[in-house]
Amino acid sequence: MANMSLTKNEMILQDPKERGKNFNEVALGYSLEQALDEAERCLSCQNSPCREGCPVGIKIPEFIKKIKEKDFEAAYQIIYEDSSLPAVCGRVCPQESQCEKFCVRGNKGESVGIGRLERFVADWHSANAKTKVAAAPKNGHKVAVVGSGPSGLTCAGDLARKGYEVSIFEALHVAGGVLVYGIPEFRLPKEIVRKEIETLKELGVKIETNVVIGRTISIDDLFEDGFEAVYVASGAGLPNFMKIPGENLCGVYSANEFLTRTNLMKAYKEDSATPIKKGNNVIVVGGGNVAMDAARSALRLGAENVYIVYRRSEEELPARKEEIEHAKEEGIIFKLLNNPVKINGDEKGFVKSVTCLKQELGEPDASGRRSPHPVEGSEFDIQADVVIIAIGTSPNPLIKDTTKGLETDRHGCIVADEATGKTSLNRIYAGGDAVTGSATVILAMGAGKAAAKAIDEELK
Repeated sequence: MANMSLTKNEMILQDPKERGKNFNEVALGYSLEQALDEAERCLSCQNSPCREGCPVGIKIPEFIKKIKEKDFEAAYQIIYEDSSLPAVCGRVCPQESQCEKFCVRGNKGESVGIGRLERFVADWHSANAKTKVAAAPKNGHKVAVVGSGPSGLTCAGDLARKGYEVSIFEALHVAGGVLVYGIPEFRLPKEIVRKEIETLKELGVKIETNVVIGRTISIDDLFEDGFEAVYVASGAGLPNFMKIPGENLCGVYSANEFLTRTNLMKAYKEDSATPIKKGNNVIVVGGGNVAMDAARSALRLGAENVYIVYRRSEEELPARKEEIEHAKEEGIIFKLLNNPVKINGDEKGFVKSVTCLKQELGEPDASGRRSPHPVEGSEFDIQADVVIIAIGTSPNPLIKDTTKGLETDRHGCIVADEATGKTSLNRIYAGGDAVTGSATVILAMGAGKAAAKAIDEELK
């Protein structure tokens, strides 16, 4: 029987006071009863507007219909037809601005909890599936993928299903890219990522770690080794800084370094060999998801006060609403309409405080965004011993500098066709953050999917 409730089933969460002290997953997922009840809110629309909002085109009404029938494995297989990372997407995909944004139920009330249902199905499969994925018969073609983040994994998975011999080359010692070094354990448990990658290996995807393309070997070397096409999904791991005085003081981190030490190197564990300055008073500069991740990680590392300093208002915060709410619940202090202008140090070269200027927003520009302007004479200091800069990243220039003729834009991003991933060089494709700059997991996956289709059309 249809559930006509105007609100979606609430996700069970760890208590804010408790979760701020541990790195366990915050959201605990739907129970069986909740999943079935939420599935009944779906109207099974014929034109599937929700699917139009999904960058990888998951057949949403179809998989939810299978949940209603309690055929959870069939629901998983429907999702898996279009997504190589269901358990990941169910956790970190910004559904509220994509599939759920177009849900008809959202016209009068809340949309169906599509992401929560996807997570439920993926977790059910992980706990109950008895058979492994079967590798497709090989078609005689070889493709190399540079980077094992969400875009590279998606491209590799789609090609492997078509019979391609796919090898992924990863610079770090662990596969997963931003999924393992960037997103904290409390949002995306690394065991989830490991299982998703194991499924790709069952498909026949080979993964070589500790291989830096452009340093260990070049893209030209890959072609000489018999690969017929290369997909570059090396991400955007070069951190941006503000270029203000004091950024070279001890205790200043890029969000990339801080999160990599915490997530990949497990600096939060007592027996970790990775040093990290935990700090009592931590300032995170920025307002995106990475800033929220850094702030909430600093809290869990033991900081007494953690501040988000962002130069626009709450309305302009680019982070997911859910992440902002969780940060507030945990006690993160938001200092909005403020901008750091100087990081102050003590006589030993350690961070002591941050000088900020209050901001006011001007009229909207052509894009509709209101630019911040400093308020004269509004300087004030915030005491701090750790500062984390989370204002975005750019692609590492290594591949560009070692691949002659590869076109990039003024930001260092590889220029590639949006629909196919084709670059300026024959049989070299690119996508994800290496092309767009820092973006979302699901958009990177969409690019990997598009490139896999284009590579298949060219090589077959």
